[in-house]
Amino acid sequence: MTSVLLTGFEPFDGAKINPSWQAVSQAREDFDGAAELHVAELPVEFARCGAALAAALDRTRPDLVIAVGQAGGRAGITLERVAINIDDARIPDNAGDQPVDVPVVADGPAAYFSTLPIKSCVAELHRTGVPASVSQTAGTFTCNHVFYRLMHELAGGRGRRGDGSGPRGGFVHVPFAPEQVPDGTRPSMSVATIAAALQTIVHTSLAVHVDERLPGGATH
Repeated sequence: MTSVLLTGFEPFDGAKINPSWQAVSQAREDFDGAAELHVAELPVEFARCGAALAAALDRTRPDLVIAVGQAGGRAGITLERVAINIDDARIPDNAGDQPVDVPVVADGPAAYFSTLPIKSCVAELHRTGVPASVSQTAGTFTCNHVFYRLMHELAGGRGRRGDGSGPRGGFVHVPFAPEQVPDGTRPSMSVATIAAALQTIVHTSLAVHVDERLPGGATH
C-alpha cells in the first residue's frame, strides 16, 4: 500500500496548541484508507527537528511526505513553493536557540522547490470551498528549516527505490485555530476544516503527477 507521512509541530512561543499537529492527527484518524497514513510530531527546535524528520522518513519509508506548520495571520491553507537555505529566527525556538543568518545545510543549494502539485492542490481546495493559495515563502524559522531539510534529504536519495524513483514532498502552512484568537482579531480556521484540507492535498498529490499551469504568483 502507498505510504504517506504527514508531520506537524509541537506548540511554540508560549502557545498551548499547534493546529498543524492537531490537524495532522485528525487527518490520520479520519483517513479513508486509500493509503497508509503515518504522522510524526516534530520539535520546534532547530537542533532537533531535522533529525526527528529523518527518523520519521526512515521509519515510515513514505511515497509522499507533507510537512505542515502554523502560519499565524494567514487566512487560508497555503502550499509553499520554495524552501531557502537560511535560518534567521525572529524569536527563540523552544530550546532557546535563535540562529541568525545561518545556513540550514552548510554548502547546500540556495533553495529547493516543492515536488507536490501545488497548483492542482490549491484548485481542488477551492472546489471544496476551502480558502487556499500558493505561498512564495515559508519564512526563516523552523518551518522553512524542516521544509529545506526534507527536500535536501529527498534530493540526496533518502527513500529512493531500486528503480530510481523516490518520494515526493513539500510543505503546507495552516492558519491559527479559533481558540488561539478568541477575540477574532486575526484569521483562523477550524482544525476539522484544516484536517479535511490536508486529506484533499494527500489525495490530489497521489493522483496528480504533472501539476496544472494556473496563475498562482504574487506581485509582492
